[in-house]
Amino acid sequence: MRTRHLGTALLATGALLLTTAACAENDTGSSGAGSAPRTVKAVDGCGRGSWTDPSDLATDRKPARCASGAPAPVELTKTRKLTIATGTLSAEYVAPLEMAVEKGEFKKEGLDVTLKVLPTPDALPLLAKGDIDAQWAAPEAAVMNGILGGFDIKWVAGNFSPDPRSKSGLWVRLKNGESASRVAMAGRKMGTMIGKGSVISYPMNTALKKHGGGLDKIQFQQLGSADVLTALQNGGVDSAWLLDPVWRKVDGDARYAFLGGQPQGEPLGGLLFGPNLLSEDPDAGVAFLRAYIRTVNTYFAGDYKKDPAFVTELATLLKTDKKVLESTPSLRMDWEIRAGTTDRLQKAYAAAGVSKGDPLPESRTVDRKLYEEAVGHKP
Repeated sequence: MRTRHLGTALLATGALLLTTAACAENDTGSSGAGSAPRTVKAVDGCGRGSWTDPSDLATDRKPARCASGAPAPVELTKTRKLTIATGTLSAEYVAPLEMAVEKGEFKKEGLDVTLKVLPTPDALPLLAKGDIDAQWAAPEAAVMNGILGGFDIKWVAGNFSPDPRSKSGLWVRLKNGESASRVAMAGRKMGTMIGKGSVISYPMNTALKKHGGGLDKIQFQQLGSADVLTALQNGGVDSAWLLDPVWRKVDGDARYAFLGGQPQGEPLGGLLFGPNLLSEDPDAGVAFLRAYIRTVNTYFAGDYKKDPAFVTELATLLKTDKKVLESTPSLRMDWEIRAGTTDRLQKAYAAAGVSKGDPLPESRTVDRKLYEEAVGHKP
């Protein structure tokens, strides 16, 4: 994570994106799989529950699911090598991709997949040029600015939403007379390891506004992952955005209050495809999503942490402590994208002062057709 000179870094990233975008082969924002009609067939094991209406923003919406092992693999006639960039291989939300590699789900599709650790600013130009095939990330401000500059990149699948029991999000140290329902956030200093250009700006802004604040009414202090909690506890900051499992350190302590986190039922990240899988080889794009979706249905369909043996396997895969995994609720893995999410994200980026130009319509930022094809849904 970048911890200093955030504004300078964002400007530099924006300049890099716009420069590289001018060299990208496709600068029309084409919808890839939607550029030409594709045949969508019914898929065994993927019935009505395998798709939910994107406009359903209910917090208790059940994520789409097929039967375990579905959709079945459809091997490509020729093996396709794919490189997928990800910011980390140790975070729980990356587990479905790593499990798909571990269990051979991609190989069943005729895909030879390599997961490569790259930060978003470094990966985006490579994705736009076709040097890598996909990115496990989020539609952050840098992504929106890149698309505005001409990158043929789209958000094609979600990753997860939080369990209702999760308290990953905005925590505040209460002053005398304050409570979780009555706390003034305007003018306070917030510690966070996440920059204003992150998708977390959206839920952060929502939580702040409920308490008289907003991204434009607070002071930010960007800190390293090990320093955020310490700063909150010793008074260096008044509030902090605490991630899993750090929030467990203050949960139950009357001196602190949880004000809100990522919206339930609404993924804020997942898979970004570039021209390779959007337009040049959408068959491989569908195959990749089919393997990802099958992995979710087979291994992550419900509360996967109820199985101690699976948690042990997951901890080994992620190279993390089993007790750390068990300390927080299971994520609600969800490959679908809600309607209007990128609109809400862009409003937050504008409030944070990290966006460029006019907001992009969803048709420029999202493509649901590939995962709909993978589960056999006909719009």
